[in-house]
Amino acid sequence: MTECLLSLGSNIGDRLANIRRAVDLLGNSERVTAKSDVYETPPWGVATQPRFLNCCVTLETDKPPPELLRRVKDIERELGRAARGKWEAREIDIDILTYGDEKIVSAELTIPHPLMSERAFVLVPLRDIAPGFKHLGSGESIDCLLEHTDRGGIIRITAL
Repeated sequence: MTECLLSLGSNIGDRLANIRRAVDLLGNSERVTAKSDVYETPPWGVATQPRFLNCCVTLETDKPPPELLRRVKDIERELGRAARGKWEAREIDIDILTYGDEKIVSAELTIPHPLMSERAFVLVPLRDIAPGFKHLGSGESIDCLLEHTDRGGIIRITAL
């Protein structure tokens, strides 16, 4: 089994229900071992859209990365994610942040996630479940990464 970190977000429809359902669906095929709190966060990339709810989970999987990515995309489709422009509003977004200690670069998947260290909406909930996290690329701790990101407007909403 490989331990992975995933980030989930939603800003369309019943955002909390979307996230909870996605975590439940992940748990149907993988073992979810930790869940962060849920945070309301400002949109990233395209500012003129509704605020997001975001969280992170730890899961254990025996699926290789491409198969896990297919499962994540299947869950997004099952929850009604529609095709829109990059960084636009979405019913659910699930990103694979890490896959064990592997570094992967392919047309479909880059691990560690290339933008995770710039996104407070990922780092704040990630610290809940992985306070000792060190970025595989830079080696920086989660606290160091957070020192260099704008955490303005992030509000803890509830436990997942």
